[in-house]
Amino acid sequence: MLYRLKLAILKVDALHRLVRRWMAWRGVHVGDYARMPDYIRRHAPGHSFADIGCMWGVNGEYSFIAAEAGATSVKAVDVFGPTPEFEEKHATRGERVEFLLGDVTSPTTLERIGLTDVVFCAGVLYHHPSPFDLLVALRRICRKTLILRTASVPEMRGLRNAAVYYPMLPQRDRRIWGRRRPGESPKIGITEPFDAAQGYGNFFWGFTPSCLVALVQTAGFRVDHRAHECFAQTLVCTPVEIPLQHEVPDEEASRRIAREISESGIARPA
Repeated sequence: MLYRLKLAILKVDALHRLVRRWMAWRGVHVGDYARMPDYIRRHAPGHSFADIGCMWGVNGEYSFIAAEAGATSVKAVDVFGPTPEFEEKHATRGERVEFLLGDVTSPTTLERIGLTDVVFCAGVLYHHPSPFDLLVALRRICRKTLILRTASVPEMRGLRNAAVYYPMLPQRDRRIWGRRRPGESPKIGITEPFDAAQGYGNFFWGFTPSCLVALVQTAGFRVDHRAHECFAQTLVCTPVEIPLQHEVPDEEASRRIAREISESGIARPA
C-alpha cells in the first residue's frame, strides 16, 4: 500500500521535481536524459564507439555526436532502420558512422561489431525479455567503458534486487506503473496490453536500482558512476572479470561429473 502511494506521488510532475531537488540536496547524483551527449563527449574521443539501439526516437543522433566528438570509428546498431532522418544526417554529418542492422544478442551481430572501446546503450535494456543476455552481449564487445541508461522503478524498501515483469499483467496491476505524459508514445506492456507482434517494442521489465546494479555486476561490469532518477538510471561501467561463466563439458568430463553427483547423493528433486 505504501509503495503504491509512493508511485502515485512520483508520477505527479510537481512532486517529482520536488523529489529530484531533495535527492540533490542529500548529495545524490541526480541524472537527466539531456546529459547523454555529455557522457558521450567525455568518453568517445580517441576511442572506437558502438551505439546499441541507436534509432528509436533519435535516428542515430548519439552516433553522430560520438563521431563529431572524435571517436575513431562509430558503429550504429539496431534491429530496424536506417530511418530517412539517419540517412540525411549520414550524408551531411557522419561519413565515419556505419549502420549495422542486427540484434546485439546474435553471435553474428557481435562478430560484425567486434571489440569496441566505448559501448553506449540507452533505452534498450527494459525492452528486452532477457536483459541478462543483453548485458552479457554488451560485455563481450566492451573493451573499456559501458554507458548504460535504462528505465527503472523506485526501490522497494526491504526487498532488494526486486523487479517487475510487465507482460501479461492485468490492467488493474499495470495501471500503477503507467506514467504517460502528453505527446509520449504508448508504453506497450504498461499503458497498453502486451502485444507479441510488437516484439522488442514492448516494455518487459521494471528494474529497481539494486536489481539493475546486480545484473550489471553479474554480467561482468564494475559500476563506476551512477546517476539516479525516480524512473531511470544511468550507469558508467568498466568491464572486469566475468563472474558467471558456464561451459558444457566434453563427454568424458560430463560422465565424471554425473558419476560424482550420483556417488555423493546430493541430487534431490527440486
